[in-house]
Amino acid sequence: MTTRTTASSLARLTRRAPFLFSFVGALAILLVTLAANDWNGGEQIIVAALTFGSFYAIVGIGQMFVITTGPGNIDLSVPATIALTGAVAMKIMGGSDAAILLGLAAALGAGLLIGSFNYLLIRMLRIPPIIATLSSSFIVQSLAIVYGRGLRLSPPPLLAQIATGRIAGVPIIAVLTIGLAIVMAIVLHRSVYGRSVTAIGQNMRAAGLAGIRVGRARFATYALSACLAALCGTLLAAFSGGASLNMGEEYLLASISVVVIGGTSVAGGFSNVSGIWGAALFLYLLVTMLNTLGVGSGLRQILTGAIIVAVITLAGSRKTGRG
Repeated sequence: MTTRTTASSLARLTRRAPFLFSFVGALAILLVTLAANDWNGGEQIIVAALTFGSFYAIVGIGQMFVITTGPGNIDLSVPATIALTGAVAMKIMGGSDAAILLGLAAALGAGLLIGSFNYLLIRMLRIPPIIATLSSSFIVQSLAIVYGRGLRLSPPPLLAQIATGRIAGVPIIAVLTIGLAIVMAIVLHRSVYGRSVTAIGQNMRAAGLAGIRVGRARFATYALSACLAALCGTLLAAFSGGASLNMGEEYLLASISVVVIGGTSVAGGFSNVSGIWGAALFLYLLVTMLNTLGVGSGLRQILTGAIIVAVITLAGSRKTGRG
């Protein structure tokens, strides 16, 4: 009886604070990993999780805004955007600290253009978002191949330090990403734009009748997603020592997984920024746990996919009763 009561209380708690679900999962996997490693290397694992989790969180926040606008809204151009903008940033910067801001502006500008193109396909040609962004990704990836072929430029030292350095043992990039998450949470819950996105996801027609400029808000959402992917591409290139054409591949599944696992409804109209961080840590620690347990590469990919699907299904079932 006590076990049943505890489970019921935990279920009610995760419904009220959906972000806890992802953090509890991340903590459980961390404990399993440490136990399998004889409780050694905990600091290194946590630092690595914060670092790589930051990249997941950045693209996840952008994807979250898109998914919040309602069923069928999703940005599949994230990996291609990361590849192209990372190459643009590194080429403009040319390894010089003095050109960091210029390179970042160029990358964000490219992201803005990609986001605008995505929404143009959706709005003007009436193409479903999934098809539109998937089609866009092929074009963007082709541009990345042409633009980034043979590109072997190292990042500026200052940007590399930001991407790989620490403050009091905490990765600098994690501190910056937490700051970004706080800002975006304020935008989501306190700004006219954020409330418009939520209203559109709950009922697009009603939002339009209420005076919300639906088209403008959706355009801003796809532009935001692409710009955050561009920011991720720039930082990822700095962290990796340079841009590569395949550096965005893993962020398609990751950007969607962290959103759903983190407590955002796939039906739209309800989102959660805090949970994205927990989900980002969960994804990285999951792979780390399987590596620690000695699972082979092929089986590891199968298990990773199966666990992510199971967790997403469980996370989605917690929100099906939302009115």
